[in-house]
Amino acid sequence: MDIDVRGPRFGAIVTTVVLAVVLVAGSPWLLAWQTLAFALGAAGGVGRSPYGWVFRRVVRPRIGPPTEFESPEPPRFAQAVGLAFAALGLVGFALGLDWLGLAATGAALAAAFLNAAFGYCLGCELYLLVRRMAVRAE
Repeated sequence: MDIDVRGPRFGAIVTTVVLAVVLVAGSPWLLAWQTLAFALGAAGGVGRSPYGWVFRRVVRPRIGPPTEFESPEPPRFAQAVGLAFAALGLVGFALGLDWLGLAATGAALAAAFLNAAFGYCLGCELYLLVRRMAVRAE
């Protein structure tokens, strides 16, 4: 079943803010929260993430029904990519390698910002690229 395109973009906006605060405050605890949000989105789809829940319950009723839909697989893959970078950031902070924590968080922030500001989902594009390569390999 296709999803409202505004949901993942809303999640990207919240994620951008959260990751920016992580970089400014240097908060591994806030990064742990974002890692959990990514994990829930990767495991159950963007609608199962905390930001997807807020979008469905609070935002969408106020902005009206969707007019555009998209397949849930690319945003779900993007959540998994975000999870990998956030987890790497957590490992960096846990090992005292702040440069790794900041770099991985910065990479996740850059991808989230592209989606939030321009509607360009880097993880979704990566999903489509991987899928095309898999089809060609068959």
